Amino acid sequence: MPDPATRPVSRHQAGLAALTVGALGVVFGDIGTSPLYALRAVFSADDGAVKPTEGDVYGIISLIVWSVTMIVSVKYVTFVMRAGNDGEGGIMALVALIKRTGIDRPKVQAGLVAAGLFGVALFYGDGMITPAVSVLSALEGVEVVAPSLESFVLPSTIAVLTGLFVIQRFGTHVIGRVFGPVMIAWFLVLAFAGIGRLVHHPAILRALSPHYAVEFIVSHPGIAFISLGSVVLVVTGAEALYADMGHFGRPPIRRAWFFVVFPALTLNYMGQGSLILDDPSAISNPFYLLLPDWARVPVVVLATFATLIASQAVISGAFSVTRQAIQLGFLPRLSIRHTSDDEIGQVYVPAVNWALFVAVVALVVGFGSSERLTTAYGIAVTGTLLIDSILFLVVVRVLWRRPLWNVVAGAAVFVTIDVLFLAANVPKVVHGGWFPLGIGAIVFLLLTTWDRGRAEVSAAREEAEGPLQEFVDRMHALTPPVQRLPGAAIYLSPGRATTPLALRVGVDRLHGIPEEVVVVTVETTTTPHEPASERIVFDPLGHDHDGYSHITLRFGFQDRPDVPAALALARRSPRGLEVDFNPYHATYFLSHITIVADRSPGMARWRKKLFLTMARNASSPADYFGLPAERVVTLGSRITF
Repeated sequence: MPDPATRPVSRHQAGLAALTVGALGVVFGDIGTSPLYALRAVFSADDGAVKPTEGDVYGIISLIVWSVTMIVSVKYVTFVMRAGNDGEGGIMALVALIKRTGIDRPKVQAGLVAAGLFGVALFYGDGMITPAVSVLSALEGVEVVAPSLESFVLPSTIAVLTGLFVIQRFGTHVIGRVFGPVMIAWFLVLAFAGIGRLVHHPAILRALSPHYAVEFIVSHPGIAFISLGSVVLVVTGAEALYADMGHFGRPPIRRAWFFVVFPALTLNYMGQGSLILDDPSAISNPFYLLLPDWARVPVVVLATFATLIASQAVISGAFSVTRQAIQLGFLPRLSIRHTSDDEIGQVYVPAVNWALFVAVVALVVGFGSSERLTTAYGIAVTGTLLIDSILFLVVVRVLWRRPLWNVVAGAAVFVTIDVLFLAANVPKVVHGGWFPLGIGAIVFLLLTTWDRGRAEVSAAREEAEGPLQEFVDRMHALTPPVQRLPGAAIYLSPGRATTPLALRVGVDRLHGIPEEVVVVTVETTTTPHEPASERIVFDPLGHDHDGYSHITLRFGFQDRPDVPAALALARRSPRGLEVDFNPYHATYFLSHITIVADRSPGMARWRKKLFLTMARNASSPADYFGLPAERVVTLGSRITF
């Protein structure tokens, strides 16, 4: 009979194993499918600078192995993943940490936040390119099996991508169960395909030595620099290791990387390098030509599933980033559907889904091949890598208060590597790199316009609303008192200091006020999740209970801001509330504000118009805050800015 003391450990190990398998299915889809196109992109570049000679092949394979080692194994897995925001990762988590650092120079902090937002914007460009290049590169394996079917690759890619975006509304919780096993099969195929070649031609193993990369760079500095523009494709998806940390935790991701993904990728790249040395014509598609004839059709099918998983991870990441941006105030409210009752992170954002779909199909049709698409890929990846490094080093110095030499050493290694990769991709701007930069610029403009416009409108709104405490004091002192209407009313307000416009307008127009007035302010914190014990703050507004109170509801930027559910939970808690009402039977009053742009100083007029367009397309606050539609009353007012 097993020792009972060992059971918790066994359960922990079983849970860790399950999370490790899950991480294989979600986290590593993007980087795990890079062997489909990365090495082909290096040797098939239009300039033909890298030749399938022994020196170039050894140098490139060594560059690939050590790029993956330094950027993924050392930078992200060993260091950057330590910068968790209550367990959450990703560039938006770094932005939240920067906002909490308390840097005493507002312009510096604003610049760092802006850099983080541009990294977020580049992520959307990556989210458009990844599905296009991954699925297209997988289906191009058909050309190796049967060249006569080349004309079917493009329509098949569009059909597969259409199906992928159509099923997004059902959520990932069902198909997610097969992600892990499929990716385990994929990494086994990568490893055994490489091993099969290395057994007969083991000489390529010498490329594990970094001196071949150094020799290649010293002997051909110009060619080596140009090749970095394609070598960076081997680390696409590195950001996903960090971004998905909140779903799986650091230990499962580290185990999956070091024990499965890293060895499989290394073996496959080395196998492809060995093949190119023996048969230079294999540069046309070294991944599929590495396989025996009988395995190519099954691997095309498996590769298609693997690239769909890689695409799914990026699309889901775009949904998650969008929700975080909304919660942190950088985007207007959009319709967000939660697709799982158990996992809060599983959401579906229709507007983002179909915008991505249109862009992905346009990319597939416009570029026509994965080889041409890879020219657009690197700039988005390298830009995000560099921004991550800068923000991480700021967190190390300012938030963690580590010695300056730590930051200098990190900058000397990581920032230097990122800058070299970014610089090597700059020439690609005219050959397709303009696309992610253009998308990034547009998204960055939207994020910053909404952030600034919201601040200006909030200031104008606060002036129109007047102080809440003053309003309550006036109502309390009125003789005769204002007529009290039966029932409880909840007024949503952006802050504690001012009176909700709906409350002020209601008194002025209806000449009455509900018996129980509860002003509710929803705050989004810079932490991902807010514990239930700290979610609610009650304020009786300075009087003995006379029907006026204020409640602050605090949600993390990963939490679902369901106001009635939070109020019901607080009502049932031991601490309770000093007012007793059923939040599902109360009436919710919303302030409908008509925003008008004038010629006052501040934002440029065209940006004001852009802000108004975004505001008009925002989703209803009733839906966003989970209010019962049949119990919502809207009262209007007008704000100019």
